[in-house]
Amino acid sequence: MMEKVILTVAPTGNVPTRELNPYVPLTPDEIAEDILRCYNAGAAIAHIHARTDDEQPTPDPAVFKTIIQKVREKCDIIIQLSTGARGGKTAAERGACIDLKPEMVSLATGSSNFAKSVNLNPPELIRELAQRMLDNGVKPEIEIFDLSMLEHAVFLAKKGILKTPMHINLVLGVPGSLSGDPRNLFFLVESLPKESTWSVTSIGKSHRHLSSLTMALGGHVRTGIEDVMELDPGKPVSNLELVQRLANLARACDRPIATAEEARAMLGLKPGGVQL
Repeated sequence: MMEKVILTVAPTGNVPTRELNPYVPLTPDEIAEDILRCYNAGAAIAHIHARTDDEQPTPDPAVFKTIIQKVREKCDIIIQLSTGARGGKTAAERGACIDLKPEMVSLATGSSNFAKSVNLNPPELIRELAQRMLDNGVKPEIEIFDLSMLEHAVFLAKKGILKTPMHINLVLGVPGSLSGDPRNLFFLVESLPKESTWSVTSIGKSHRHLSSLTMALGGHVRTGIEDVMELDPGKPVSNLELVQRLANLARACDRPIATAEEARAMLGLKPGGVQL
């Protein structure tokens, strides 16, 4: 039997609006309720973005703190906060949530293109965020949109700026970056540091084939409205449906689903999670 699979849900993101998908949770209460449903369906990690009252992305740590508290009241899912470029511009803005000491945060180790903007991550900003994670004892999930980001992460690990073993998330299918072609997945997986744990986020249509391929290769998988707003054209999908789909796929691939506590052990996190 293969290693247990860690399922991550990214319920909100920075882009989805109610107009694009009526199921997207936006307020702290909605996000917490949605995460609970996904946790009960098998999700062990919640990748969390924060929004303002008018649906705009925000790096405000007060909003993140409210979300964390509401999620933690409901379940012990691993909380992973986003430091992404759409949520803030400076290292101070984007890294403010790290001081809340969540179990994990995201860290892109290079710049890339989105469909209509630049995913801007200058080297000095990356180092500042990574140092803040080290200082707070927070484990980064390394977000990889192309090979150069992976090689930079390895470089930073050699310099002691990133701790090993790293947890690496391969993001494929973003317009402007690496496509969701299986050849790209194979290439990146073959390039991973041997001791690292790894997951795959496949955007849009690539979600169907890359999720099953990732499980067959022994990786972990992320889903959620941030990444996939519909499975069938014109039919918005909920986070619960997306997690249930992955859970069913895991069972078909003979990959037992890791609980949050099992995922903590696999990722080298402290038992029991972080409490505010």
